[in-house]
Amino acid sequence: MRCLVIAGPSGVGKTVLIRGALERNARWMFSVSATTRARREGEVEGRDYYFLSEMDFFRRVANRGFLEYAEVYGRYYGTPASELERAAKEGRHLLIEVDTVGCLSIRALRPEFPLVAIVPPSLDELKRRLRDRGTETEESLAMRYANIVAELQRMRGFDFTIVNDDLIAAQAELLALMGIVESGLMLVRPQVDALLSNAVGGRNEK
Repeated sequence: MRCLVIAGPSGVGKTVLIRGALERNARWMFSVSATTRARREGEVEGRDYYFLSEMDFFRRVANRGFLEYAEVYGRYYGTPASELERAAKEGRHLLIEVDTVGCLSIRALRPEFPLVAIVPPSLDELKRRLRDRGTETEESLAMRYANIVAELQRMRGFDFTIVNDDLIAAQAELLALMGIVESGLMLVRPQVDALLSNAVGGRNEK
């Protein structure tokens, strides 16, 4: 079972990009997050989220049941470690979408999982997309812009970048990357670290 972890700023078009790629490669599946917020009308347990009580959520935190978790506006969200097992049982690979902080938390636990940054062609274009939504004030746009800059700074430690300028081209790039990872791509650092862990006095054990 292989895994890709994806992040990108609000307005960059992650959802449409990821959904389109998964529709074209059935060997991959999307990781379902857990949350303590109430279920909304039309949402399905196990499809949209795993809906947990706060007590159950933190019981899982204590048992290391999440790859990452965070508080968002007083509610908690997390990526269950059991999603890796679910994908393995189904004989599929797993695509996880989280924010950049969550990506770095997963990197600390599973350094072999490649991190993918979905970025806009420019910050001006991203601001235009956010304005076109018609849901942002100038004040909220300024706050989002500050958050985007912080996200981009964290993305400097990621492994791959996809520029979502043309959706079809970006989906093709994501599908190609999924294929490379599926074929057994190993990132340099965890593989070299594994080799060095067997080294004694600068020489590999025989």
